[in-house]
Amino acid sequence: MPLRGEFPEEGEHVVATVQSVRNFGAFVSLDEYENREAFIHLSEVATGWVKYIRDYIREGQKIVARIIHVDRESKQIDLSLKRINEHQRREKLQSWKNEQRADRLLTVVAQGLKLDLPQAYQQFGEGLVEKYGSLFKAFEVASLEPKKLTQDGFKGAWVQAFTKTARDNISPPKVSVSGILEIAHPGPDGVIFVRKALGDAEGVTPGSVEVQYVGAPKYRVVVTGTQYKQAEEVLRKASDAALAAIKGAGGRGSFTHA
Repeated sequence: MPLRGEFPEEGEHVVATVQSVRNFGAFVSLDEYENREAFIHLSEVATGWVKYIRDYIREGQKIVARIIHVDRESKQIDLSLKRINEHQRREKLQSWKNEQRADRLLTVVAQGLKLDLPQAYQQFGEGLVEKYGSLFKAFEVASLEPKKLTQDGFKGAWVQAFTKTARDNISPPKVSVSGILEIAHPGPDGVIFVRKALGDAEGVTPGSVEVQYVGAPKYRVVVTGTQYKQAEEVLRKASDAALAAIKGAGGRGSFTHA
């Protein structure tokens, strides 16, 4: 993982490992800051009165907390568990896990180039983090668009090795868009025409378009892809195909984004 500053910033969310728990609080080590020691006072463990601190925190536990105070002179760092919500906790922990995985993948790349991890970071890892925001994001970009690193100006034998490792190990992120298709046909064979229209929608890009029954005459069209704009375009084409089919058969229809 690329080196961070010597100290975290106030308000930052951090991953830490609980080292010892006392009646007045807990001492932890900051995983992302070379295990620098930090402290969580009893009053910052949870909202309300905490009778037994070990009901909330225990030795060896991996936690996500908020930095509430940093004194660089005394090297005192104070954390809070109660000032971070569940969504923030999950988001930070997932980001940390992603970067741990990215570190392992970069180690694979480095070994293939006969470099150690610090050398890999120095030669190209830090540049990737600066460009894409995180090493894991760089791997995602390389997996999704194999030529992207070269297009963004990166050069060297490592580019091919990095891209291959990304494509072998990282699944591109998925996006999903949807809308409500409302179609009906007044004729005795109306159900047949409706089914054909829905089939035309799913046939636009087989496997990425799914039509879900909401309640006649409404159907949800869901498109899954790797890029938002492309998914939106497929959704438009799918809805257009269904509307063209039903209206061509004498029925009616409309489409609205969900």
